[in-house]
Amino acid sequence: FNVNMSMVQWMTTGYLLVASIVMPLSAYLKRNFSSRALFITASVLFIVGLLIDVVAKNFMFLVIGRIVQGAAAGIAIPLMFNIILEKSPLDKIGLLMGIGTMITAVAPALGPTFGGLVVNTMGWRYIFIFMLPVMIISLIMGLCSITKDSEKIEHTKLDFIGFLSIAVTFIALIFAFSNLAAIMQKPLTFIIPLVIGIIGLIIFIKHSLKVENPLIDIRVFKKNKFTQGLSAYFVFQINTLGLSFILPNYVQIANKQTAMTAGLLLLTGGIVGAIASPVGGRLLDNYGARKPVMTGAILEFIGGALFCAFASNLSSLEIILFYTVTMLGTGLIMGNIMTASLNVLTEKEHTDGNGLFNMAQQFAGAVGTSIVSAIMQFVQQMSTRTTAAGRLVDAAQIGLIFLLILVAIGVYLLYKATKAVKAGE
Repeated sequence: FNVNMSMVQWMTTGYLLVASIVMPLSAYLKRNFSSRALFITASVLFIVGLLIDVVAKNFMFLVIGRIVQGAAAGIAIPLMFNIILEKSPLDKIGLLMGIGTMITAVAPALGPTFGGLVVNTMGWRYIFIFMLPVMIISLIMGLCSITKDSEKIEHTKLDFIGFLSIAVTFIALIFAFSNLAAIMQKPLTFIIPLVIGIIGLIIFIKHSLKVENPLIDIRVFKKNKFTQGLSAYFVFQINTLGLSFILPNYVQIANKQTAMTAGLLLLTGGIVGAIASPVGGRLLDNYGARKPVMTGAILEFIGGALFCAFASNLSSLEIILFYTVTMLGTGLIMGNIMTASLNVLTEKEHTDGNGLFNMAQQFAGAVGTSIVSAIMQFVQQMSTRTTAAGRLVDAAQIGLIFLLILVAIGVYLLYKATKAVKAGE
């Protein structure tokens, strides 16, 4: 469609932006509508979004299709976790949360492989065409399995001020971070939306603490282990998405390989991470959260350290190996820390906690890639190397160091979040 890179990013940013705005509504939607009604709405919206993208004649329609899909995801992802939390036997909740997290946390790692294969062999429209039968089968399966049971449907009033303030917060902050790369040339395009976002967040917090039925009950942050777990989840999600941005660029620009090759190099790690999620959940069911979570945290740190140590000349084999170690850690962490953190809350608070985890994931996706991209762009501009490949290597090194620092913070947060509370503390 002959649009530049800053416009192309709205294919992802638009989707994440709408998903991030809809997700705060998850607690309200759960109280006021049945799971079956929400599932049907989300499925139909996603199918409509796919159809718009399949027939899109210009870039604007392509983005509109993605926005509709973002609204669907904003409903569907929290709904999935709410159903797991409500319907799972206690001795299988870790396993089933692991399967749920396998989808949401590991899918971004598989995206480059799927996209690279389809675009290189058939063309970009087939990314959406292949999803249509999958979504139709999913809709049929949901209609058969999500029955009209005795869910308690309330008729609560929507906290409109809370929704408006959190929507302004997300829109402004995502706009700010999407312009972070141009901060040296146009600082106001970052500063103004950042200030608006902070003001929106302050209004949301103050309002939520005053009303009886807030959009999301932020009082759950008073529970330290929940806050530590949520913060770690956010940090590790940035690491996953940061790597899925750095590595394909490294493979294509520094190692001069194709987009399909870049995707295939990440495939092994993505598969290992996917398998590790339910396995980690089963370990949580049997041994508690600390062992699998801290094992995963150490693996992520080792993987990040290896990337930093060899960043000046990463071979294809090294990328496969280091990424596999990292994604094995991701698989052991993401579902388990979500399960462990939600277990700290009361049953009534689960919907709010679940909404916050899903918001954190989408927000990490929206800002994480922007931050890593901005760091790399700045380093490339400062680099004294004469070739594009050399400048990319310099940028990747700094980007990987930044991610390793984040992982180190995440390891500490997980250590605190999973530490047993002694009597009297």
